[in-house]
Amino acid sequence: MDAQDGTQQSQQLILAHNVFLLKHPDVSDIEKVRLRDEVLNSVQSNDMAPYYETLVIDKVLELDQSVLDSMRAKNEEEIKKLDEKIADAEENLGESEVREAHLAKSLYYIRISEMEKALEQLKVTESKTVAVGQKMDLVFYTLQIGLFYMDFDLISKSIDKAKNLFEGGGDWERKNRLKVYEGLYCLSTRNFKKAANLFLDSISTFTTYELFPYDTFIFYTVLTSIITLDRVSLKQKVVDAPEILTVIGKIPHLSEFLNSLYDCHYKSFFLAFAGLTEQIKLDRYLHPHFRFYMREVRTVVYSQFLESYKSVTIEAMAKAFGVTVEFIDMELSRFIAAGKLHCKIDKVAGILETNRPDAKNALYQATIKQGDFLLNRIQKLSRVIDL
Repeated sequence: MDAQDGTQQSQQLILAHNVFLLKHPDVSDIEKVRLRDEVLNSVQSNDMAPYYETLVIDKVLELDQSVLDSMRAKNEEEIKKLDEKIADAEENLGESEVREAHLAKSLYYIRISEMEKALEQLKVTESKTVAVGQKMDLVFYTLQIGLFYMDFDLISKSIDKAKNLFEGGGDWERKNRLKVYEGLYCLSTRNFKKAANLFLDSISTFTTYELFPYDTFIFYTVLTSIITLDRVSLKQKVVDAPEILTVIGKIPHLSEFLNSLYDCHYKSFFLAFAGLTEQIKLDRYLHPHFRFYMREVRTVVYSQFLESYKSVTIEAMAKAFGVTVEFIDMELSRFIAAGKLHCKIDKVAGILETNRPDAKNALYQATIKQGDFLLNRIQKLSRVIDL
């Protein structure tokens, strides 16, 4: 979005996260005072008049007409200068200089958060661009706009556009960057399995510091991998991955969360899990899926525990997890009713009996079901043909 040295997070995405925290009900009032000052300073330093108006409407900031008028005046003055540079380049300079002038105007619209005009200007800049790499850079700018506004339709279309561009060429560095962008999109739209695969593919080639720091990238990678990978894959790709081992200790509770799950230390796992909930809840991309993710994690850990037993007492399971019998009973009842766990509770004997489905039998039942569906479709089609 704004000019970066290649190792810093985009100031616009930092601003978007701070605005998210300002709106979050679980953030303390004292913290919100600090965040409000940071947001206002960021908006003013970048002359973001359009975004300032949006924040006033959303009651995130209070209106100061003199501040707004000052930013609007600076916006008009800067756009006038940029238009003059474009006109000068078109009259006196070459195609490369014309493109650079248009790109400068695009970046300014992005900087002040004028979304519609930024997208229009990026299209104009693209029409002046020949090289695939430079076109890809424009797509990355569009993706950052989409992430700033959480516009998933724009992000999805931009990712498809980038993939089409790569069919005509493109370097590996940009292809690897696109994987992280797509992974973040999948994370934000609850496609955790695809997100985990894309993140794991990018661990050793990560360069998208404009989205988030490497620590945050590892945080997302571990969280998505835990609920999507089988035990063997989790060990190979995550637990023993040197790139993850060098960073995971810096992130509170994450190492305990991962290793206690793999080592079957369920009491420690629940403690680490409780420590991570706040981080997940206050994450801009994970927050909408907070409850879903919590259920998925508990499904994974309960399934892993029950995998080792044909039957086990509820008391033994409660002791292993460091919780009460009533809690485990209530938890498992919900998961069994939802079809997440394959077991049944014998309340009289206080026992859990597992009834894991036979894979071959499940495949047979699925084949029968699909066969019936196909026959019904053929019968409907034959009636149309007879007519």
